[in-house]
Amino acid sequence: MYLTILMPCLNESETLRTCIVKAQAYIAQSGESCEILIADNGSTDGSQEIAKSLGVRVLDVPQKGYGVALYHGVLAAQGRFVIMGDSDDSYDFSALEKFTEKFELGYDLVMGNRFMGGIQSGAMPWKNRYIGNPFLTWVGQMLFQCPVGDFHCGLRGFSKEAFMRLDLRTTGMEFASEMVIKASLLHMRIIEVPTKLAKDGRSRPPHLRPWRDGWRHLRFMLLFSPRWLFFYPGLIIFLASLIIYARLIYGSFNIAELTFDIHTLFFTQATLVMGYLTLIFGVIVRLFGMREGLLQQNKILAKINKYPILEIGSLCGLLSLLIGVFAGAYSFNIWRQLEFGSITTNAVLRIVSLSTTLIMLGGITVLMALMMGFISLPARQQK
Repeated sequence: MYLTILMPCLNESETLRTCIVKAQAYIAQSGESCEILIADNGSTDGSQEIAKSLGVRVLDVPQKGYGVALYHGVLAAQGRFVIMGDSDDSYDFSALEKFTEKFELGYDLVMGNRFMGGIQSGAMPWKNRYIGNPFLTWVGQMLFQCPVGDFHCGLRGFSKEAFMRLDLRTTGMEFASEMVIKASLLHMRIIEVPTKLAKDGRSRPPHLRPWRDGWRHLRFMLLFSPRWLFFYPGLIIFLASLIIYARLIYGSFNIAELTFDIHTLFFTQATLVMGYLTLIFGVIVRLFGMREGLLQQNKILAKINKYPILEIGSLCGLLSLLIGVFAGAYSFNIWRQLEFGSITTNAVLRIVSLSTTLIMLGGITVLMALMMGFISLPARQQK
């Protein structure tokens, strides 16, 4: 079997019928060995019977979710290549030759591009067309160097071998984004073809909500890139705060007519700890993503993972805690010498700040080591 045309049921039996007829027209015209497969996870309008009456194979997927239906549909596909698209009659399944041509050239993922092929009036809300899709595509290009101009086109094709390498895990609408992101991270061969988008033929408004679903996709893309969401911002905040903090520990300084002293020190202490926490979250999210198969393996983290992280991290954290406690005891002794009266010198407050900062950083480091040690535990993969 050369090609599988995969569609999920959308509880719209008439648009499903139209899509199947168009796909059958393409198969008859191309002469290729093809099949049409419908992945259904609970349609209640008789779509399954209509598909079967047209000689189409229907796969029953008991779990709910767009991604779940398509994932199991691809697993059940008999073709070497799969072209998937929604069965709402917004895509023309009778014109798939551009996809198969790219398959013959060895591409792993062939994405449709609605902006290149043309968008019928009323087929895409203006918020999606001029704000949502361009912005999310730009984010995908920036974060993942993804070479596509329409990140969320629903009509796309891929080889089944490439799909199995992607090891997709999400079950909802993020499934489509995960596919493009992972293909980019794995340096697969990706190309776009012009795709026309027509106004869909559904009898009810679409389930998509532009702002809510746009945020879901943006959140997913950011979480899939812990470097940009956590590591780089955390590193910048931490280093900038550390430089300013180290300077203020030694005393106040002036810029023009402004004086920066103890009050700035305490604000800088807060940003220093926040920057460090952000860095830690970035590392933990990356390790967890690697463990769950959501994120690509990182060579540096994989190497670090072989060391006794729990022991080394705990020792470093405890050392910071002890130094902090020692500094705290030193400042307490100064206060005792003042007979526990008012502290009028900023020098003591600087020692207090250093003490509390080291205690916080040490405590965070110990907790991070415990978390990373837990994530790094060898475990049998669930089947």
